Amino acid sequence: MPFFRNILRQSWGGGVLVEASLFLLTSPGLGDSPGGASPGGGSPGGDRCLRCAVVGNGGILRGSKQGRAIDGHDYVFRVNGAVLRGFEEDVGTKTSFYGFTTNTMKNSLRRYREDGFYSVPRSHSLKYIFIPSDLRDYVMLSSATRGRSVPFGPDRGDRPWRYFGDAPPSAFRMLHPEFIHYVTHSFLESPLMLHPSTRRLFMPSTGALMLLTALHTCHQVSAFGFITENFASFSDHYYDSVHKPLRFFSNHDLRLEQRLWESLHQRGVITLLHRDV
Repeated sequence: MPFFRNILRQSWGGGVLVEASLFLLTSPGLGDSPGGASPGGGSPGGDRCLRCAVVGNGGILRGSKQGRAIDGHDYVFRVNGAVLRGFEEDVGTKTSFYGFTTNTMKNSLRRYREDGFYSVPRSHSLKYIFIPSDLRDYVMLSSATRGRSVPFGPDRGDRPWRYFGDAPPSAFRMLHPEFIHYVTHSFLESPLMLHPSTRRLFMPSTGALMLLTALHTCHQVSAFGFITENFASFSDHYYDSVHKPLRFFSNHDLRLEQRLWESLHQRGVITLLHRDV
């Protein structure tokens, strides 16, 4: 896949670092699902029906009063700028998995601080799922699991415990690049992948990858705060203080994602939150 091949071409000894970072996730006791070195290695719920909620940050959640329904699931996935304080009635308080790339996490902390996103979710049972969009994700993962400062690259000197607190190595997961390749080509093969100006940048959104991870891990999946056909009726994020239209960028195909979620909902594969204005 273009964005992953670019990782191995980077000048920091990409292949060796990727292998070393993934080895940290295959050590005894670190577990394997969801994420690990690969997602879907077996349901943590055993034979029990596992119900998962995947919570995006879309404005459709504002005023939805879905917090209790979200928290009622066995596991709750959240992504990027997951603001909870002040919006508990709409988005709940429970977080089992937090998904991000190093870039989206740090951008969220910077962009949404005024909206209340002061730190990523933390709890003793929470798992952090890195998405490998760049070599810096492997560098940050390696540093986080070792409890060390980032040694080189654009995040040099960064201290992972600023973000993850005293999370132990077993708290970290990473989506396998082959899994990302599989779900992209099976579910979200966009024309952007073929265009010369966007093919190196394109990858599914963080929310899309977490939703597809849940679909390959859980028995029942509910999606909250994801793009729907009437997205223009809602603000970009549920925590926006004033209405902001959803922004479309060339590295994601949100309209394709919206059509996929609607199709999966209609087929009964997921339950997608819909609301009228």
